[in-house]
Amino acid sequence: MNKLFKFLNNYKNAEITVCKRCIYDSRIPRISFDNEGICDYCRQYDQMMEEYPIGQEGEKIIAQEVEQAKDDGRGKPYDIVIGVSGGADSSYMLHLAKKKYGLRVLAAHFDNTYNSRIAVENIDAVLDKLEIDLYTHVVDNIQFQRIYKSFFKASVPEIDTPTDLALATVLYDAAEKYGIKHIWEGHSFRTEGISPAGWFYMDAMYIKRIHEKYGDGNLGNLPVLWLDKWIKWITEDKIKKFRPLYYLDYNKEENKKMLAERYDWQWYGGHHMENRTAYFVNNYYLPNKFGIDLRYSEFSALIRAGMMQRDEALKKIKEKKVFDNDILEEIKKRCEISDFEWNEIMEKPPSHYTEHETYKKTFEEREAFFYKLYQEGYVTKSFYYKFCVLKD
Repeated sequence: MNKLFKFLNNYKNAEITVCKRCIYDSRIPRISFDNEGICDYCRQYDQMMEEYPIGQEGEKIIAQEVEQAKDDGRGKPYDIVIGVSGGADSSYMLHLAKKKYGLRVLAAHFDNTYNSRIAVENIDAVLDKLEIDLYTHVVDNIQFQRIYKSFFKASVPEIDTPTDLALATVLYDAAEKYGIKHIWEGHSFRTEGISPAGWFYMDAMYIKRIHEKYGDGNLGNLPVLWLDKWIKWITEDKIKKFRPLYYLDYNKEENKKMLAERYDWQWYGGHHMENRTAYFVNNYYLPNKFGIDLRYSEFSALIRAGMMQRDEALKKIKEKKVFDNDILEEIKKRCEISDFEWNEIMEKPPSHYTEHETYKKTFEEREAFFYKLYQEGYVTKSFYYKFCVLKD
């Protein structure tokens, strides 16, 4: 019995202990509870609150990053790169960087050909009104479907890994092309949460081996974050990542209203629903095949940040996720998956990433190297901890 299949069986059959503070429970991978009944993810949140202060101290840290980006951008057309999806966080990041901090921004986008109409309109509207240039990479549609189908056949939960890593690669590509030293990311642990270690894994080798085993092995024009290329971007080109929302008292609901008023930005209905594959994965594939509900992470984050009541979260988590079945039919059609094949995919036992070749052992063996990169701001703390410290 593989690790994920064993975990899912335990997940379904376990006597459930729920954290006294958030709504994470004993079915979450690697979770533990202290004597007060508080989970270690909540304690990790408290540590991050100390490590990433808000208020005047946070603004000071951001100001230092802004000054450095402007210094490094002298003689170049741009100071920073920001990835855009049409979502609330990335749209707010564009506004923040240009309007508040006066940075010259290059927006970058990876188009997996599944953008929602609203997402495209949001990107166009915000970039147009802010007069920000866009660097975009459109994947080869046919080849991407084949890669996507390989992940379905592999029966792994990381179905969006090709898209997620492609976006990360496009950001580095754009930075390298224009000599930019700074990538700003719109993630906030206060509103998006701390994804449990053990739910997902991703790296370039994982993509390659999955598609070799279950497809034709041809990655086409998919941007891939190969380890040697990534290390080169970090150690030679000195491209750093920064998450300014870690240092801001960020209220997503208030900023959604601001974006709508100033940029004609539109709400798309839910977390990550600006892209149809992300919507499909979050609202259908993960909960139905793997029993993974990402709302646990989102709601728990909002509870810890005082933006949602725990009782409200416990009530909402019981509500069935909304899903447009037309998206499932679109994916089956584009990936050339018959109804019979789809039933086989959904009934096939889950596979764990440890059953496939990845870079994980390399990350673990080079823990000291990546710890130094984390301290210097080249990799995130979550990457260092999940990929280098935690062992399989």
